[in-house]
Amino acid sequence: MTTNRSDRILRFIAFLSLAAVFIALISQHIFGMEPCAWCVLQRFILLVMAVVCLLAGAGWGSAVMRRLGAVLTLLLSASGVAAAWYQYSVAAHSFSCAETFADRFITGLGADAAMPWLFGIYASCMDARRTLLGVEYSMWGLITFVVCGLLALWALARAGRQ
Repeated sequence: MTTNRSDRILRFIAFLSLAAVFIALISQHIFGMEPCAWCVLQRFILLVMAVVCLLAGAGWGSAVMRRLGAVLTLLLSASGVAAAWYQYSVAAHSFSCAETFADRFITGLGADAAMPWLFGIYASCMDARRTLLGVEYSMWGLITFVVCGLLALWALARAGRQ
């Protein structure tokens, strides 16, 4: 099994995604920062992105698989940026996230009922508005998705050269 740079980049994106979810879970379960529907949707996107990157960057796939993984990661990153921006600019100023896309998506999947410790929606968007080091959590999410998207572009460029 050979390891190349695009594999390593994809695995690093998976690590960043899982680390972000881990930090969100610590914030929730240790520090009592309950998530809203948009927070939970971002967790879901990060976990799907981690799975895609781990599969594409496993080292046994072809360059086509790495490119496909990088493209899917780029699309997931873009959807994460959109979710984080919506949370920051619209949802965080609303009294309720009920019946928004994020709420319908997570509850429609049944993820909140199947794994409430991970996907449970426990706060309104306005109540979930918190800061870390003076930056709102939704902006940390946006930054994470932008970084992952840029890394996905780099992995795509590297996979194309191999």
